[in-house]
Amino acid sequence: MKLIVLAALIGACAAASLPGYVAPQYRYPYNYNYYDTRARAALDRSAAILRSDSEVNEKGFRYAFDTENGIHADETGVEANGIQAAGSYSYTGDDGQVYSVTYTADANGYQPQGSHLPTPPPIPAAIARSLEENARDEAAGIYDDGSYHDAKYTPGVVLARKQYRYNPFYPYRRY
Repeated sequence: MKLIVLAALIGACAAASLPGYVAPQYRYPYNYNYYDTRARAALDRSAAILRSDSEVNEKGFRYAFDTENGIHADETGVEANGIQAAGSYSYTGDDGQVYSVTYTADANGYQPQGSHLPTPPPIPAAIARSLEENARDEAAGIYDDGSYHDAKYTPGVVLARKQYRYNPFYPYRRY
């Protein structure tokens, strides 16, 4: 019995001294640094500022700068219903291509524009039809807030579905 307790104690001490297991896909080399792996890392790290202009007054602000590695930025803004700003920046990517972004930032949020930025996909036809139908119903004074009302589903009181054939076994619209 003493031998079993002693073996368990030695096993527990040995297990406690082992480092925790980290799966290989989550391990990084000790000297791994993303910025060192980029092609333009050396240029970006030691880039000098070539031009820097800045002005702040009661009417608004303005700044612009250029760096040695091809980064250019400028922005102007005024205080009107919050801060309204517009500007642009450009930089040279790792592939050697110059990327330019122009933007506005106001009560509607940050709105960037650039040829390399992704655009949303087109609205599917069924969704566009549904949105048009909702707009027509609201223009006619028919509002559906999405909640259940027994009167909506009885054959005697059908407001939004008057133009459609009513099927008591399938009361939903079919397209």
